[in-house]
Amino acid sequence: MKSIKKIALSFVAILFAMNITAQTKSDIVGVAAASAVHTTLVTAIKAAGLVATLKGKGPFTVFAPTNNAFAKLPAGTLESLLKPENKAKLAGILTYHVVAGNLDAKAILAAIKKANGKLEITTVAGGKLVASIEGGKVILTDEKGEKATVTATDLKATNGVIHVINSILLPK
Repeated sequence: MKSIKKIALSFVAILFAMNITAQTKSDIVGVAAASAVHTTLVTAIKAAGLVATLKGKGPFTVFAPTNNAFAKLPAGTLESLLKPENKAKLAGILTYHVVAGNLDAKAILAAIKKANGKLEITTVAGGKLVASIEGGKVILTDEKGEKATVTATDLKATNGVIHVINSILLPK
C-alpha cells in the first residue's frame, strides 16, 4: 500500500513539474494548436476531418502524441496517412487516442489503483488501451502491445483534458 502511494505521489510530482500551461478558454484543438510539440497532431486532426468533433461539447480525454512520437513512425507512414484517400484510417488511429469523459491524472491514478494496477480503457474508436504504472510513470499499452509513456498531464480545455504521450498508439 505504501509503495503504491509513494509511486502515485512521485508520479504526480513529476507530472506537475512537467505540466505544460494551457489556456482553459480553449477547446481540445485550441490547446493542441497552442503547443509547439503538437503541430503534427494538429495537422493530422485537420487531415482526418476531426476538428469539429474535437471542438465539440465533449468531454474528451486525449492522449496526445508529440511531434517526436510521429517521427518514430516508419518512413513514409505519416505522409501516407495524411493523404485524402487514407482519411478514414487516420481518423481511426487518432480516435484511438481519445476517451469519452474528462479523466484527469488524479482520476486515472485512482482507477489504475482500483483495477489492481492494470486499467482497461475503451477509446472513442472502440479499441482498448491498458493503463498501468511502471517506474512511477503512467504507461499506456495498445492492442498490439506497444507502449507510450505519459510525459505531461492535465492540459485543461473547455471540453476536456489532454495528456501528452511519447509514442503513437495503434489499434489492432
